Amino acid sequence: MTVHFHKVLCASASLWLIFLLTGCEQVQDPAIRFGLAQAPITLDPRFATDAASYRVNRLLYCPLVEFGEDYRPRPRLARWERVGARRYRFTLLDRCRRFSDGRHLSARDVVATYRSVLARGSKSPHKGSLSMVESVETPDEETVEFRLSRPDPLFPGRLTLGILPAALIEAGHPFREQPVGSGPFNFLAWPAPGELHLLRRSDGQEVVFLKVPDATVRVLKLLRGEIDLTQGDLPAELLRWTRKREGVRVLSSRGDTFAYIGFNLADPVTGDPRVRRAVALALDREAIIRYLLGGHARPAAAILPPDHWAGYRGGAGFTHDPAAARRLLREVGYGPDHPLRLTYKTSSNAQRLRIATVIQDQLRAVGIQVDIRSYDWGTFYSDIKAGRFQMYSLAWVGLKMPDIFRYVFHSASVPPAGANRGRYADPQVDALIEQAEGTEDEREQAGIYRRIQRRLLETLPYVPLWYEDQVALVRAGITGYRVWPDGRYDALASTRKLTP
Repeated sequence: MTVHFHKVLCASASLWLIFLLTGCEQVQDPAIRFGLAQAPITLDPRFATDAASYRVNRLLYCPLVEFGEDYRPRPRLARWERVGARRYRFTLLDRCRRFSDGRHLSARDVVATYRSVLARGSKSPHKGSLSMVESVETPDEETVEFRLSRPDPLFPGRLTLGILPAALIEAGHPFREQPVGSGPFNFLAWPAPGELHLLRRSDGQEVVFLKVPDATVRVLKLLRGEIDLTQGDLPAELLRWTRKREGVRVLSSRGDTFAYIGFNLADPVTGDPRVRRAVALALDREAIIRYLLGGHARPAAAILPPDHWAGYRGGAGFTHDPAAARRLLREVGYGPDHPLRLTYKTSSNAQRLRIATVIQDQLRAVGIQVDIRSYDWGTFYSDIKAGRFQMYSLAWVGLKMPDIFRYVFHSASVPPAGANRGRYADPQVDALIEQAEGTEDEREQAGIYRRIQRRLLETLPYVPLWYEDQVALVRAGITGYRVWPDGRYDALASTRKLTP
């Protein structure tokens, strides 16, 4: 165990004493209070890319299509049929058809939502994944037809955006702060950036999302009854300690949230693939998973997990090999007299900072000096989207479609056209992405996507870290909540709070 692991665990031990000395006065509140490490940024699904926004927007809006746990699309608002090589017809179902302001959801609303994303000048980050759409038309109030510029057998799975009312889109309504959707919850209030109130349609149950960035404070609030449940960003030592407390349950699910280190390939240092591979070989991921994540993760080799129909099945990708990392660094010209120095950006989240500190220590052991720079989430995420970084760590949440490869790794997907924030450009990967998109047979397509993932392991625009499990802490009296592999909060639609 490195010195930094020792410091992390010793610091946590002192926190346990604070818990033991703190009274656990109970707070009674009929609302279900959900503690979040990070609050949502936007309540407009057309612009949501962060995990908290994605998960909360699922409660407020209904999409045409959603994904099951088998990573395949299934109907939500509509069923579909392919009526030509480049045409899909969606027929609305009888569910999820009433907006929170009382308006009836019709095909016109679907058309308006997608046209607003596809419009010239649209700044929606989802526009790139819909670039093949030539037109969206509505033959009648129950039917929507999408005409494409090219065949796309994956197309139904692209239609996961929540649907907004056409009249309000045309009026320029501020959905970002005042959402109007047809999901299981209505918007109630957003009195502060870290306090969001929703109302469950089925029974009027209020759910309050509270931003509590520090995991220790979040668990303390849970024990005191100030919050009823929390999910994610829970250090291993807190989980171990909480398991011994009465009145709190630990729920977990094998997850598919993909954690990675990203690089700026336009940078003269991190643009060298030998530097990126040296970073990968210096990392002891198993130790981080064991000590910081409490075993609630599994090493990753690729962006899609191996149980995905297009997932990579070639093992963990790389092993911890400090000697090989030092050899690569010497090959590039670095050594004790000329150490490699890298800047590593991360959020100010305590768990992410712990991980960054241990990564810093592991890289130092092979001669890489790392300057950690942490920022509040908004500043950090803005820097990453703008390409203002040398090295950073983030996670992709809820990935279902292999179109993620175009969005993240195609040379034409540099922001704002996509999320190729590291400016990765590889003609072989571009060609494979385009080949996969033109392939109708799923098995053949899966094989091409696995070739893409092998190539990404060779070139390492990302260093894959792990797939994080989803873990939640739930107070006694909260029933019906379950943890999904992608971390979604959908179970709040049926969660109950028993009051004395």
